[in-house]
Amino acid sequence: MNIGFIGVGNMAKAIIKGMVASKSFDSNNIFVHSRNKQKYEKFANEYNLTSVDNNVEVVDKSDFVFLAITPNAVQDILSEVREHLSNDKVLISIVSGLTIDRLEELTSYDQPILRTLPNINSSICEGLTVYKNNKNLSGDLRDKSIEILNSFGSSLELPETNFDIAGILGGCTPAYAYLFVDSLSRVGVKYGLTKDQATKIAAKAVLGSSKMVMESDETPYSLIDDVCSPGGDTIKGLLSMEEHGFQKSITKGIDSIIKDD
Repeated sequence: MNIGFIGVGNMAKAIIKGMVASKSFDSNNIFVHSRNKQKYEKFANEYNLTSVDNNVEVVDKSDFVFLAITPNAVQDILSEVREHLSNDKVLISIVSGLTIDRLEELTSYDQPILRTLPNINSSICEGLTVYKNNKNLSGDLRDKSIEILNSFGSSLELPETNFDIAGILGGCTPAYAYLFVDSLSRVGVKYGLTKDQATKIAAKAVLGSSKMVMESDETPYSLIDDVCSPGGDTIKGLLSMEEHGFQKSITKGIDSIIKDD
């Protein structure tokens, strides 16, 4: 299975790191090209990827082609490679806002296409990639496409109408989680821990809590109740956070992004 990347930006690098870490693929069979070779050559060498000279070569050598470029470059690049795509190759787009209809328009209405929204946690095989395929992607090709997505985390099929909010929750949340962990660790320092000690305690607690949400049959709200003992420290802290706008600030933050879009 040969996999190509047109574009080697931060998200493409995160996906490639996860794929290589999963040991599901031979890194030599990952073909990469981007506009500025100097910016990704060191990365390609470090992960034993095969760097090629142009986008057409990526498509010619690959069974699955990741389109990992900025939206303003899409039309020119797809115009360049469209004659080299075919119905036995899968085009996997990670381009924000680029719909399946537009991808078909720029390539072919027979082209197998998978539209995806990965996130940066893909680099440690903990990403959740939202996806939707067109009608041309089916059977074994579809199964292999989803297998690729699952190699760097897990995947969830959603209608394209839900991609905007899914992209915000999946793409922005890592930064919010980092802020939450950092805030907790700073309080730990306030009361005598070193920053490193406090960060490890807070990060591990958040990691374990996230895993509990994923693996439990209970809702997050029910899990909160499980942790809060009557008259205990947890409920005191929780009520104080709510009093100071904890949940409201999260809602307002997401609202601000949607309104700007």
